[in-house]
Amino acid sequence: MIEPGEQTALAAALAGEAPLLMDGAMGTMLHNLGIGFDECFDELNLTQPAVVAEVHRAYLDAGAESLLTNTFGANRYRLARHGLEDRVAEINQAGVDLARRVILASFRDVHLIGDIGPLGVRLAPFGRVQLEQAREAFAEQVEALIEAGVDFLLFETFTDLYEIIEGVRAAREVDRATGVVASMTFTRDDRTVLGNSPEEVARSLRAEGADVIGINCSGGPAQMLRILKRMRAAVPDAPYLVKPNAGLPEQVGGRILYPAGPAYFADYAKAFRQAGARIIGGCCGTTPQHIAAMKQGLATPDIHFETDPDPTEEEDRNGASVEGDGPTELSRKLANGEFIRTVEMSPPRGLGMEKLLAAAAMLVEAGADCVNIADSPMARMRMSPWAVSNVVQQRLGLETVLHFPTRGRNLLRVQGDLLAAHALDVRNIFVVMGDPTAIGDYPDAMDDYDVVPSGLVKLIKQNFNLGVDYAGAEIGKPTAFFAGCALDLTPRDPAREIKVCRRKVASGADFALTQPIFEPDRAEAFIRRYGDEAGKLELPLIVGILPLFNERHAAFLHNELPGIHIPQDILTRMEKAEDKRAEGIRIAGELIEMVRPWAAGVYLIPPFRRYDVTAEIIESV
Repeated sequence: MIEPGEQTALAAALAGEAPLLMDGAMGTMLHNLGIGFDECFDELNLTQPAVVAEVHRAYLDAGAESLLTNTFGANRYRLARHGLEDRVAEINQAGVDLARRVILASFRDVHLIGDIGPLGVRLAPFGRVQLEQAREAFAEQVEALIEAGVDFLLFETFTDLYEIIEGVRAAREVDRATGVVASMTFTRDDRTVLGNSPEEVARSLRAEGADVIGINCSGGPAQMLRILKRMRAAVPDAPYLVKPNAGLPEQVGGRILYPAGPAYFADYAKAFRQAGARIIGGCCGTTPQHIAAMKQGLATPDIHFETDPDPTEEEDRNGASVEGDGPTELSRKLANGEFIRTVEMSPPRGLGMEKLLAAAAMLVEAGADCVNIADSPMARMRMSPWAVSNVVQQRLGLETVLHFPTRGRNLLRVQGDLLAAHALDVRNIFVVMGDPTAIGDYPDAMDDYDVVPSGLVKLIKQNFNLGVDYAGAEIGKPTAFFAGCALDLTPRDPAREIKVCRRKVASGADFALTQPIFEPDRAEAFIRRYGDEAGKLELPLIVGILPLFNERHAAFLHNELPGIHIPQDILTRMEKAEDKRAEGIRIAGELIEMVRPWAAGVYLIPPFRRYDVTAEIIESV
């Protein structure tokens, strides 16, 4: 952290009476010059340096007093997407050299800032990159930028507080003398993607040694001003950076457009100065015209903002929706013979959904077709899966399968809940008996039920999907549910299991989710014995796969969980493996390949809610 009187390059930049004016959006300008978003902007430092230099010059001509290097994504993980992971130092060096040459040609005293963005991968436990790996990647980029001669560093557009902290720590380990600005972005509810408040972010970044605390990207100038005031109230002695987007983007004719114009930014530049910002610039959608307007605005007297603009109350609906009464994506993919990959997720125990949404986003990136939202697993109190399913679908565009236990629900509630699910566009239903309350948080809670699973399947498919309720009264229009049932492929009583299964099929079940299996040969023998002449059951099977985490986990499942038998050779493999996690993933992959010939897909159950494990398996399938 900069000490009083210490004249680092960053301290000098903050020493003036007026805030330091930064440049605007490099990415927006490059796209306006014809560079596609699928191209590697950082590689342009090597392949099209004149284009990058043109953007730098435009911002200097507009009055910018500092330039960011074109290195936002120049880390090993983002560059690996373009096969450039071995050229981290070269691309960062070129970015610094380019910006410096433009500055020298301007004959002005301009600060050169090394730009560092997020790694582009999720960190454990919501991703598969460990914290030490993240710090190593940041250190590699930081070292390249410092050796190339930047004045100070800006970590910007981070959504994960833990990730940006690793970046700050890496910078301090490489060179404690180089100034560090750490900037995060916020969702429309004024929290980070993982749920951190502005106050929490400000305190954490200050405690980790960030010289300047920043806010960038996010919703636009109004939100920036609101968050800046909250941060300053929490940590009043810190300097602050503000770099807003030009409002919320929209896509028009294949182009990304931003609504906030230069004059609007001129007013807010003054408001940011009044609120205590020491560095001001522009993020996505801002152009040299915005920077020129901010320059002019900062040269004029302050203005009076009576109140902060009200927060946007409406939830962000930018994610894809699954509205409509046509086939669900799950039903369409099963009908087309696509191999399904779905993952079980447990709702949160409290109000916070940020961690679940982050994990679900990771599963989307890995290629999951949908996620199964459990209902009070192990009879533990959790948020309603109806709400979770709806939020996941609206925020991420990821289709869900709602677990619908019959236990604990009378006929009135069952039907009301079905109507609620359909109104929330949740139309994949997995019907199950549910766990007895005696094993959970509230052992004395009511445990009765009016319908068994086969009866609920019949109610869904032969009543609601025909437009009538249990009593035959019309419900307005038919629902369009896609209903699944449970099946044990390695049961103690095979005859009884298949009898119940056929009752569910006769009621209209569309698919079956099975218990986790570790003996695919035994499961296939069950199918061939009780299937049709082709050796198949009458409905698609999505087979349960539970990755093993270590030998203790395997022993617990084998010895304490009814219905699960793990062969000795798998137990031995887990015991002898040096890397238990990797061996568990390897075994899960082998099981998946063994069930592929007769299964319609796999239903992955994360061990200890380690969604990074299931994401790795999905990518390997």
